[in-house]
Amino acid sequence: MQRIRLRYTKRGRLRFTSHRDFQRAFERALRRADVPMAYSAGFTPHPKVSYANAAPTGTGSEAEYLEIALTEARDPEQLRRTLDESLPAGLDVIEAVEARTSGLADRLTASEWELRLDGVEQAEAERAVAAFNAAETVEVQRLTKNGVRTFDARAAVVDLATHSTTADRPTDQPCAILRLVVRHVTPAVRPDDVLSGLRAVADLAPPVPAAVTRLAQGLLDEETGTVTDPLAPDREAATAPAAGSAAAAKAPA
Repeated sequence: MQRIRLRYTKRGRLRFTSHRDFQRAFERALRRADVPMAYSAGFTPHPKVSYANAAPTGTGSEAEYLEIALTEARDPEQLRRTLDESLPAGLDVIEAVEARTSGLADRLTASEWELRLDGVEQAEAERAVAAFNAAETVEVQRLTKNGVRTFDARAAVVDLATHSTTADRPTDQPCAILRLVVRHVTPAVRPDDVLSGLRAVADLAPPVPAAVTRLAQGLLDEETGTVTDPLAPDREAATAPAAGSAAAAKAPA
């Protein structure tokens, strides 16, 4: 059995695709691409697909991950291209590696997000971010299936800052861009919780809903506060034997 790990995106209107809708679309793509999937045992076998920490419905993402199990070995890059062609534009498979290490889900401990606030002046956003960062706790409320829950949105935030960029920004309207790095904790602190926190501490209320995109997710580097690539260990493990063989071939007899 071979395991392949995939990185895929949710772009454009496909950000409104629910996780269940994506599951159905992906399983159809597996059938169209004639992927030799391994299946679970029992009366209702299902393809062995492990999804990891999917982004909330309504948010875009450049860094969604899943793992599939195959009964026959396949070239990861060829498999990536075939699956990408079988999925709708916006749900794009952009990377595939053979799983050579364990614990992909354990390496998804933090996310980096971009929050685009149309109609918000840069100075207003900077004031709100400063107030949020200065607060020891920022209590917010979220409606859950068990009722309204109150929790601290500040503790999970590693970094929140304004980001100056003119890319994809209308020239006739103000638009503030925020970058957020947040730990994956329980209960999960989502970008909309941070926006609720900005409203609570600084009365920041964008006139239109924020456009939210996950830029990365992986292990948090505590020294730099950055999110590292969770597929890097698999790529390194794939090249290590080849590097060792090359070194042995060059060694003097």
